Amino acid sequence: MFPTTQKLMLALVLTVLLVSPLLAQDGGPVTFSLRSINGNAVTSDSLRGEVVVLAFAASWLPLSRTQLEGVRKLADEYSDRGVAVFWVSTESEDTKSKNHASDAQLKAFAQKYGLKVTVLRDPDGAVSKKFGVDQLPSIVILDKNGNPVGGPIGGLDPSGNLAGQLAKHLDKVLQ
Repeated sequence: MFPTTQKLMLALVLTVLLVSPLLAQDGGPVTFSLRSINGNAVTSDSLRGEVVVLAFAASWLPLSRTQLEGVRKLADEYSDRGVAVFWVSTESEDTKSKNHASDAQLKAFAQKYGLKVTVLRDPDGAVSKKFGVDQLPSIVILDKNGNPVGGPIGGLDPSGNLAGQLAKHLDKVLQ
């Protein structure tokens, strides 16, 4: 079928394709730039020196109010310890898309549920892909140097105790 050299090349290419996403998650800082719904850019460089929690989700998901309160409580509990918490909307900015949400809609959503953390936009999913997020909601934690701490943590605690769910991960990077 294939000569041995072609089989080896094919195996090498497949290995690189399968392993490279894993290296991006734990192989050093992931660079990104996201726009807040207020229009400000938040970049990986601007967050250096802080532990960062990125809560990837979408307003159309059936997230309970309790889970959203968990994000708010996490921010309240850890903000004085140098942890920056962000809610990252994966909704499209294209008005023709079924999962479109405008900045005004996201602001109204955040206000409705008392979400006081900064809401960022990842409309094409480029940043969530960089972190290996494959389900929503998911949490990504970055250490003070911008390195992902493990892989994405799928789901938010349905009881709203997100701080408890993430405590061991956050305490580890805050030491």
